[in-house]
Amino acid sequence: MSPNPIHITPRCPVRTTWELLGGKWCLLLLHQLADTTPRRFSELKQLVPDISDKILMQELKHLVTTGLLLRTPQQQVPARVEYQITFLGQQALRVLAAAAEFGQLYHQQLRADAQASSALFTDQTG
Repeated sequence: MSPNPIHITPRCPVRTTWELLGGKWCLLLLHQLADTTPRRFSELKQLVPDISDKILMQELKHLVTTGLLLRTPQQQVPARVEYQITFLGQQALRVLAAAAEFGQLYHQQLRADAQASSALFTDQTG
């Protein structure tokens, strides 16, 4: 049981966080921009090669609209746009750190369970 129950409403903190960061690519894109170096679309595409151009554009637009990224058009030919993480985007990286910690714990537990299951099977058949 949670020490502080969360009342699920349209603006509860969990729902807000999920709406901002719940996309498959949001945290990965923020992670790639974590060092505050402005990056172009093509650079981000290289850093996250599994993402399609269409989805990358949608995710970047979402992150800009929500204030987690800053989109800066450069006045040059050919046209160039750079993306940079904002202060709020940097704060969201704490969610990424917690998710990474949970992922490591999850995989460790899976390995431990598999080893225990294997040992039990060996004891029963051996």
